[in-house]
Amino acid sequence: MGSTSTAPIHIRKPPAVHPVSTPRSAPSVSPRGRGAALTLLCFLVCFGLGMQSWTALRLTGFDLGIFDQAVRAYAHFELPRSPIKNVHHEFPPAFSLLGDHFTPALALLAPLYWVWDDPRVLLFAQAALFAAGVPVVRRIARHCFRGAGQGADRGADRGADPLVVRRAADLGGLVYAVGWPLLNSSYNGFHEVAFAVPFTLLMLERGLARRYAAAACWALLLCATKEDMGLVAGAFGLVLAVRAHRAGDRAGRATGAALALAGPLVSAAAITWFLPAMGGPDGYYWSYGSLGADPGAALAHVLTAPWVLLQVSVTPFVKVAMLAWILGTLALLPLGSPTFLLAVPLLAERVLSDNPNHWPVINHYDAFLWPILVTASLETLARLHKNRAVARRWALAAVALSSAAAVTLGLGLLVRPDQWTPSPDKRPLATAAELIPDGATVEADNTIAPRLTARSHVVIADATPRGADWVLLRVEHRTFPFASTDDQSARVELLLDHGYTEVWRHDGTVLLHRTTRTPIPGLRVPGPDSTPVREAVPDDVGTNLLLR
Repeated sequence: MGSTSTAPIHIRKPPAVHPVSTPRSAPSVSPRGRGAALTLLCFLVCFGLGMQSWTALRLTGFDLGIFDQAVRAYAHFELPRSPIKNVHHEFPPAFSLLGDHFTPALALLAPLYWVWDDPRVLLFAQAALFAAGVPVVRRIARHCFRGAGQGADRGADRGADPLVVRRAADLGGLVYAVGWPLLNSSYNGFHEVAFAVPFTLLMLERGLARRYAAAACWALLLCATKEDMGLVAGAFGLVLAVRAHRAGDRAGRATGAALALAGPLVSAAAITWFLPAMGGPDGYYWSYGSLGADPGAALAHVLTAPWVLLQVSVTPFVKVAMLAWILGTLALLPLGSPTFLLAVPLLAERVLSDNPNHWPVINHYDAFLWPILVTASLETLARLHKNRAVARRWALAAVALSSAAAVTLGLGLLVRPDQWTPSPDKRPLATAAELIPDGATVEADNTIAPRLTARSHVVIADATPRGADWVLLRVEHRTFPFASTDDQSARVELLLDHGYTEVWRHDGTVLLHRTTRTPIPGLRVPGPDSTPVREAVPDDVGTNLLLR
């Protein structure tokens, strides 16, 4: 028999598969984490600038002391009265700041004084309110670049890539968070714009999200921050109605039309009825003498000679520079969106005004504009995003210009040690203030007044003696509202000759105590029939765009 042999079968093993090693990437920060970081950055920068100004004695009776007295009155369930404002401007003692400006939203801050009875609580609150706008801006950016809402317009209907949306939210949040208008407002203390900024952003964001009932609620709350903000709410309604009409959105069209009508009506009612009913003097804040002596005369003048609007708007030239700065620091992007219409009433108020305080860009007025300008810029970029190169160039230009302005007007100050200490002429004020007993009546240098409002009855020292128990004043450095140091020295000499004793003097700062009730020539304390007077603006105000 033949034997059969079988060859061994060899089974080939598959080659071992080794995992491909890839470089480990750093864990990315979540959108929520980035938003929280930007929110914290905004709060720290704004609160830091406010506290820096407090520490360096840059915050004064006008205006931090006034707001502190007003909100403290709210905290005691009283109308918001400010002796600093009333006495200096000769208002009756019972005059409420609700007759000065329509700002009932300030009452929302009253509970903070039950926790911390100090003017610095207002700096904290303002920084927190500004910071609250960061996540809202990020939502606005996502609405715009994803093509959601009416604000996206036709150019962004298909939406941008997720990476573009994320970058837009991050950059938009950053530009807003360190925006130079917010830094200026923080540097200058506290104002009612603290509420106007987040309320405006929430109104715009809810409009983009097509949550019209919520948008209307925020618009009405915005009207409670100042009497002219109804014009902004009305312009928002007009823009909303037009966009909704184009999209065939009946609910949006109806809401927009209602706000376009209601906003100006609220402003008109506040100016013509509420302020006078609260004691506001007729025409006290009329600052448009170049157009006419009163609103009726101004309207007649404009109707017969409309070119006067352009003439007044560019005279003096610093008004043109103001507009160029405001729009230029965002690379003119706001002009590409209908949302810019909301800024027109606020800009018109300033360029048509005769008050030089309205022209520079170092006060708090630009913070009212900032939510509008940032939103309009994001909408413009969203419409341009199809052309990546063009959109990128405009975005980088806006980020660079706004960042440069932020460094110049605020961020640069935070890292300068000399900006954290009072100047030599102010340091003695803080020392002398400690010598004044609690509960005393004080006529204080405008610079030190906020340090005394929490524990004494304070008015600012001015050209008219008020008969207070204590007077604290510099005599070698001019202080508001005196015209010269000679006037300040003369005031001290007058008091020394009529019942006051010098308690303390150092480096040009004098503390006086009234020891006898000798009649003081020219003494006047406003009474129930007092006639309010307007402040005379110094000649150097409004001549320089960036002069502080």
